[in-house]
Amino acid sequence: MSLTTDLRIAFPKPHPAGYPFILGGVVVLVAGMFLAEWLFWIGALFTLFCCFFFRDPERVPPSRSGVFVAPADGRVVSVALAIPPDELDLGPDPLWRVSIFLSVLDVHVNRIPIDATVTRIAYHHGAFLSASLDKASELNERNAVGLRLADGREFAVVQIAGLIARRILCDIHEGQPVQTGARFGIIRFGSRTDLYLPEGVAPLVSVGQKMVGGETAIAALTP
Repeated sequence: MSLTTDLRIAFPKPHPAGYPFILGGVVVLVAGMFLAEWLFWIGALFTLFCCFFFRDPERVPPSRSGVFVAPADGRVVSVALAIPPDELDLGPDPLWRVSIFLSVLDVHVNRIPIDATVTRIAYHHGAFLSASLDKASELNERNAVGLRLADGREFAVVQIAGLIARRILCDIHEGQPVQTGARFGIIRFGSRTDLYLPEGVAPLVSVGQKMVGGETAIAALTP
């Protein structure tokens, strides 16, 4: 492994959504060099925090086909049957839902769970409760993404704002084919991501497990 590769792993590049914040921190840092030492340190600490928070490491999904991977880093806070958000028109029947809570220390880039086609994207305005609460799935501000497998079964990934999160970014569009582990958005700053598995697919994870977005297997399609 080369030195360049080692540095990329240790210090991953930031997600483009973080560039304005990092630039703002640098401006404050430079201004502090001429105006006041305390301003310099505020700028330096803010810049370092933004570089850390918006880090966007490379991930390697499982080579086995038919595996759902975690759509986000974080800790599983709920594994339960739940009705998908109304705005996705996935029907009234409950599906297995795996909810992942992202703390401010986790990577906040969201990833596609499995090869699919985007069928619907719907933004729902709501509250900003703590994303670790179960009711956050229903009450909080969210962006729901409906997807369809090659066999026609449908599932969903929902980006949910948290207590201090105020911005959900989604970089895909309806009708777009997407691949396992591909980046599709980011949430600032502390949030939750729900994965609704398709009919007939059960989760392989438990509450409390740590997830690595784009890599940890959450479920597998049955033959």
